[in-house]
Amino acid sequence: QVQLVESGGGLVQAGGSLRLSCATSGRTFSTYGMGWFRQAPGKEREFVAGINWSGSITYYADSVKGRFTMSRDNIKNTVYLQMNSLKPEDTAVYYCAARDFADRRAVPTTPALYNSWGQGTQVTVSS
Repeated sequence: QVQLVESGGGLVQAGGSLRLSCATSGRTFSTYGMGWFRQAPGKEREFVAGINWSGSITYYADSVKGRFTMSRDNIKNTVYLQMNSLKPEDTAVYYCAARDFADRRAVPTTPALYNSWGQGTQVTVSS
């Protein structure tokens, strides 16, 4: 497991942008598949975006496709989530997740398949 620390959340108006960052500790970050999830009050945690160890494969939830972009910098041990054209329904606590998957192409959408989680960062989009 690795330690994950998210940052970059905040309050933004609809149509605005935010960039979330997830910094990790651990020398094996470059082998980890990473995911972003979010959880709104009263709702289950849901998949937002995922990226494999090299960054060659990304996968997005339909609700954010075309608006959000996930990337990673294996030198800085950090993954990013660029969020554009934000909508009020994007309001949630956003979590970063990681796991050293045996399948290097893996980008799972199920929270239970990840074994490291950050503390979350709040994103609030006002209408």
